[in-house]
Amino acid sequence: MNRKSFLRNAAILSLAAGVKGTAAFVKPGQGFNENKPAPDGANAAANKLPAWKGFNLTDFNTPRPALNRKYTSEEQLQWIADWGFNFVRLPIAYPYYLSFNKNRDIRPDEVFEFSNKRLDSIDNLVYLAHKHNLHVSLNMHRAPGYCVNAGFHEPYNLWKDKEAQDAFYFHWSMWAKRYKNVSGAKLSFDLLNEPSMRDDMNDQLSTSGPVPGALYHQVAKAALKVIHEQNSSRIVIADGNSMGNTPIPELADLPLAQSCRGYFPHAISHYKAPWANKEPEKLPVPVYPGKTGQQYFDKAAIEAYYKPWIELMNKGVGIHCGECGAWNKTPHSVVLTWFKDVLDVLAANKIGFSLWEFSGDFGILNSRRTDVAYEEWHGQQLDRQLLSLLQQYK
Repeated sequence: MNRKSFLRNAAILSLAAGVKGTAAFVKPGQGFNENKPAPDGANAAANKLPAWKGFNLTDFNTPRPALNRKYTSEEQLQWIADWGFNFVRLPIAYPYYLSFNKNRDIRPDEVFEFSNKRLDSIDNLVYLAHKHNLHVSLNMHRAPGYCVNAGFHEPYNLWKDKEAQDAFYFHWSMWAKRYKNVSGAKLSFDLLNEPSMRDDMNDQLSTSGPVPGALYHQVAKAALKVIHEQNSSRIVIADGNSMGNTPIPELADLPLAQSCRGYFPHAISHYKAPWANKEPEKLPVPVYPGKTGQQYFDKAAIEAYYKPWIELMNKGVGIHCGECGAWNKTPHSVVLTWFKDVLDVLAANKIGFSLWEFSGDFGILNSRRTDVAYEEWHGQQLDRQLLSLLQQYK
């Protein structure tokens, strides 16, 4: 299936193929943030988003993909569906689908040079996911002027430069036009991965604070406008502030859902991760439930972390957990015990989740953990215990 065929048949396919778990969708045009408090005693019923459950597919999330990079196969999408999941999130780095010379830093004028070949490859994965009844959330993981990750020199700053903001809107306008005929039951847009006020995109450990609410509102509103000009019922999601950790009440007047994270506490989820810790080898081995470092973590602490998200949900804002999981250095027994409590809290409030990632260091396949008895699965190394835990909540 090539790009033209996929886009030509998108409207037909969206009607012909149902998506599991979409009954909770609001009607087209109704929006997700009605800004109405839930009735007394109501909580979980307030979520306006379906409790999608699935995985992040990291095919396109790096600006300069390696030549030997392994991409998600149709067989793997079939596994996801067969295992009972209904959702995939596609984090995309915008330089991936540009045609500039990737051996040097990008220039501002090159941000608009789209590569049809690279766009076709994204179309193909979207098409194959839809073929297997998986809802796709298209996420701008690296946008013009911002990314939570280092490793690529941006020509400007999304939060400070109008030129960067205009490029951001241009890219979303392109995606909105490209998929304007694809049903909202099959495709949603996730505006920007884990926003924060980073100044140094080349320093992975640079400090960053929250984006000022008024500024986030300005950028989100303008992006939403270009998207809804093409399809007024497109579901659009905004990631939480401070790298996905805190809800954004300033956006509650916009028809936007919001995306939280399942990484609390980082002492467990990102144990020894070099991009998240200055001295990873000196960190105490995490304990759960129990005290790690100077803090005690248990299910009550997790419930407290999600309380602001649930309060926002009960005011009419759809909530989904766009990323969750733990890196492969966290003891597996700790991961399973801790993650069960995270999933319990999300499930109790009808909040869906998307594991980072399907295959890789955080995933159920090929995570390279040293304390897992892997099951050989069609040439892949399957963490059956983690998969079984996730399947309890599908």
